Amino acid sequence: MITHIVFIKLNDRNPESAQKIQKALLTMQGQVPQLRHLEVGLDILHSARSYDMALVTKFDSLADLQDYQNHPVHVKVKEQLAAVAAALVVVDYESN
Repeated sequence: MITHIVFIKLNDRNPESAQKIQKALLTMQGQVPQLRHLEVGLDILHSARSYDMALVTKFDSLADLQDYQNHPVHVKVKEQLAAVAAALVVVDYESN
């Protein structure tokens, strides 16, 4: 199993902006066949070090993760995210 985690810091850090992006990310559920798990968490501490949200997705294989990267639904969401994100940090790892 491949886990893909993205930490997102928004330009506009108000709760309404975060909820809008959270909703956009969640639209991928059921739309991308390779996506086995999708979770979007909003930061609750709002410290200086905090990112605004975390996206956690899981895939059966690295090939499925690569297919997800090019899936039209994901590409559309990435474009929305690129327009509002100040910073993104990504970690991909293999787990049992």
